[in-house]
Amino acid sequence: MSKSPGHRKWPDHRVDERPLEQRVKVQVSGEIVADSAEVIIVEEDEHPDRYYFPRDDIRMSVLEPTETTSECPFKGTAHYFSVSAGGRILEDAAWTYEDPYEEHLELKDRVAFFEDRIPEIELSTS
Repeated sequence: MSKSPGHRKWPDHRVDERPLEQRVKVQVSGEIVADSAEVIIVEEDEHPDRYYFPRDDIRMSVLEPTETTSECPFKGTAHYFSVSAGGRILEDAAWTYEDPYEEHLELKDRVAFFEDRIPEIELSTS
């Protein structure tokens, strides 16, 4: 674990994370993939809000790790999953930070989903 090079290089770039006070569900063609009241929302400059779910609240059996990775200078290396649910396979539709930079340790062991690939992400008050 180390300090984020992004926060050092761009100290004014905002990457805020906080517990969300609502239940969040992810569905694919009506099949629930994730359902949690323990979600962390990440609000980052120039990016849509992202919801990070604890793995215990995700049907991990429908996530298949892929070879895809990407680098975020603020959070670390993202590792991707395809989602197989609702009769569909959505390539690289979810990701995790296995070893996030120390400024974002709360994201470790959590998974987020791309809303443009899985549009059925709903916030609820239940």
